[in-house]
This record gives sequence, structure tokens and C-alpha cells, in this order.
Amino acid sequence: MNTVPVEIIRLKKDLRARVKTWHMKGLTVGMVPTMGALHHGHLSLVREIQKYVDKVVVSIFVNPKQFGPNEDFDKYPRQEAEDVKKLAEVDVDLLYAPHQEEMYPGGFLTNVSVTKITEGLCAAKRPGHFDGVTTVVTKLLLQCLPDVALFGEKDFQQYTVLKQLTRDLDIPTEVMCGKLIRDPDGLATSSRNIYLSPDERRIALEIPKTLKRVVREVEESRLPLQQSLDNAIQHLLDSGFREVQYLEIRQSDDLAPVREKITVPSRVLVAAVVGTTRLIDNMPIKAPVA
Repeated sequence: MNTVPVEIIRLKKDLRARVKTWHMKGLTVGMVPTMGALHHGHLSLVREIQKYVDKVVVSIFVNPKQFGPNEDFDKYPRQEAEDVKKLAEVDVDLLYAPHQEEMYPGGFLTNVSVTKITEGLCAAKRPGHFDGVTTVVTKLLLQCLPDVALFGEKDFQQYTVLKQLTRDLDIPTEVMCGKLIRDPDGLATSSRNIYLSPDERRIALEIPKTLKRVVREVEESRLPLQQSLDNAIQHLLDSGFREVQYLEIRQSDDLAPVREKITVPSRVLVAAVVGTTRLIDNMPIKAPVA
């Protein structure tokens, strides 16, 4: 286990100076942006990006711009001291943990927006969410200028949006997708899982089970796509979910809706609410072999 403390930087000028020093030495730099409350899913992203770069920066910033008025910004877990210990265990080189004034100083007026692929799915129930994500990630990438940035597969729409963002704005960072990590019981790992009561956790486990069933039905052409999705939504509601915000099949590359049959690699994506906790998940669907 690493006993060397993780260096913490809070100012963008200091972050830029450190990364510039690494780049001048010919070292490659990777970044894993997070909102903290780190779990084994985040740490798996660190281990994955370490395969591709020499130095790793993890950022922790609970971004107010991506929370809606009735969402959990104020109660979102903040535990920097515990997070730093976890980062030390996986040999992270630098923690960038800016204060809110550093990210959004007085007079801040700019919004970064991506169209089309931000429509539907998570955006339908969270208006403005992706503008908040794209704005803060644009700032983080320009503050750090990493060679590679890694985002989790669980937030697949977010990953697709950020890949589009860096391409459109010529940000010189390669955006990669880190494998979706699950808890031992199969639930997609999330910082919000701590909000679940034991009964709610039991209900939540119907999400991965239901997605697996949809994937199997679609890949084996057992049912028409919409019938499979309608059955899955009803099953989740019958299992105790308060709301199923969406359960859809989209093409993997551009999130275009799939209406009738799978012709290219696709994903089944879901967002559902149990108790007061909103959970998301997704699974790949293979295209038929020609």
C-alpha cells in the first residue's frame, strides 16, 4: 500500500503548472473527473487509466450546475479525507479539488451546450443537467489539458456527450470509457447507493435482472422490441419502483433510438426511482451477425 500522501491542488494555475512540468518531461497525463464519495468503481477507473498514462490526476468537485432544483446537491456525500486515503491506495499522483469560487468565480456567464444526443434519456427529467456537465468538464479539461480522460460506462449518455464535446471543440484530450463496475450483488456501483434502505436495495436489484432479460429477448428475437421494453417497465413498477423515467434501446455510437430491430451495436438504458433514490444502468446489445 502506498504511504506517500496524495498531493492536493486547489488552484487552476497550480494544476496547469504541475501538468506542464510533467509534459515537459515527456510524461503522459490522464484525468478522472469525479464528484467525490469515491467507491470501488471510481478506483477501477484509476487503475484502468494507469495502463495508458504516466501520471494520473483525479478531480473532486460537486458541481452545482448539474443538479436540478429538487435534486440532492446539498446532501450529496462529501468526504474528502476518506477519498484522499482511497486515492493513496491506488497511487494517484494528484488530487485537484477546487473550491466553488475557483470553478465559477463571480460574474461567470458561460454555458457549454451539446445538442441532439443530450435530448431524451436523462435529459428528459433533468433539464439543464447536461449543460452543467459539459460546462464543468470543459473547464476541467482546459484547466488540466490531460492527454486522456476516463469516464464511467454507467453514465453512458454522459460519456457519449463528452466524447462529442471534445471532438467538436478541438479539446486535445482523448475521451475513453471505463468499464461499468457492479457491486457483488449485481447493482451498478454508485455513490447514491448509500441512500438505499435494505428493502429498497432488494427492489433495486431488479434493474440488472430486468436489463439482462431484455438483452436476451432482443438478441434472440423472442419478442418485438417495444413489447420487451413495455414488459420490463411494468415488471419494475410491479417490483416496487416508484417511477421508471425511461427504459429504451439506443444505438451505441450516437444514441439514436432503435425502433424495430437491432442492426448495429446498441444499448438498453434505464433510469428508475426507488424510494427517493434515482438509479441508472445500461447493458450492451450485440448486433446480429451478417
